[in-house]
Amino acid sequence: MAVPSVSGVLTPAQVRATGAAIVGMQEPDGALPWFPGGKTDPWDHVESAMALSASGYLDAARAAYEWSAHTQRDDGSWPMELRAGRVVDPGVDSNFCAYIAVGVWHHYLITGDEAFLWSMWPTVRAALDRVLMFQRGDGAFRWAADYRTGAMFDDALRTGNSSIYSALCCGIRIAGEVGADAGTWERSRGDLAVAFTRPDEVFVPAGEHSMDWYYPVLGGPLRGDAGRAQIDAEWERFVVPGLGARCVDHRPWVTGAETSELALALEALGDVDRAAAMVESIQHLRDPDGSYWTGLVFADGKRWPVERSCWTSAAVILAADAISRATPAGGIFAELDDDRLAADEPVAQGR
Repeated sequence: MAVPSVSGVLTPAQVRATGAAIVGMQEPDGALPWFPGGKTDPWDHVESAMALSASGYLDAARAAYEWSAHTQRDDGSWPMELRAGRVVDPGVDSNFCAYIAVGVWHHYLITGDEAFLWSMWPTVRAALDRVLMFQRGDGAFRWAADYRTGAMFDDALRTGNSSIYSALCCGIRIAGEVGADAGTWERSRGDLAVAFTRPDEVFVPAGEHSMDWYYPVLGGPLRGDAGRAQIDAEWERFVVPGLGARCVDHRPWVTGAETSELALALEALGDVDRAAAMVESIQHLRDPDGSYWTGLVFADGKRWPVERSCWTSAAVILAADAISRATPAGGIFAELDDDRLAADEPVAQGR
């Protein structure tokens, strides 16, 4: 299979090396922790599995999805944090639970493996049905719940809801492939799209983190003119020319994952040149083994935290695939809502 690249920035061989670095962090049971010996959370685990698929490590990716299937709880959720197979935080994060749908659809697009899709369908169905329990009357999703009591925390987070939107899009596609009814998910997605058109009080106000800025574009609720306006409005606040994107607006700290996700958002808007420039800007974080350091405090030139995180490497690979469209899943984020547009449903995008 073709391997992602970014012309003049990353060769296919370099992307393969980054994928190999992720494989080297994978635990024997298939889990993909933040770094060797570190914690595993179900969202970053899936993002890392997606990067394995995109860089050609299909067996390792399949093992990661099997881990997700085996560790899913009876209510369709996963613990927020595990470490070496031990539950550290049993809480339920709605976004963490939803993202399995994006990963499964992504792996299927690359492999065309129908047996895989069918084997993961019960996991996806249970996860998204659990996520729907978090949706409020205004269409937004509460962010978390106490696993022991079931009590939900009412705040709806802009970044998490954007990611849930992408998961619902992918879940609907999966349901179509297996011939299942996705009407409930479709209505839920429509209500969530409307929530993004309402005043800011629907969600917790956007704060200091760059994710609140670009994720409504990356996840799909904002596209077209609305998406471009969103990105341009905060560009100077978060982007440090030649170094990448800040994680938080007031700190001299650029991070590889946020910069790569910004590149994914830009590519979804058709802004491929700026997307490639973002990936190029963080090559100072690349280690000789192909992995990526999490971030750089550019005020003193120090890498911080002192770790090469699995999900940072994963985000770089996914951005490279979006830019190069090397695999059949390279356009997964750009094409999230194509089925809604084709159906002439009301959309929150400015197209």
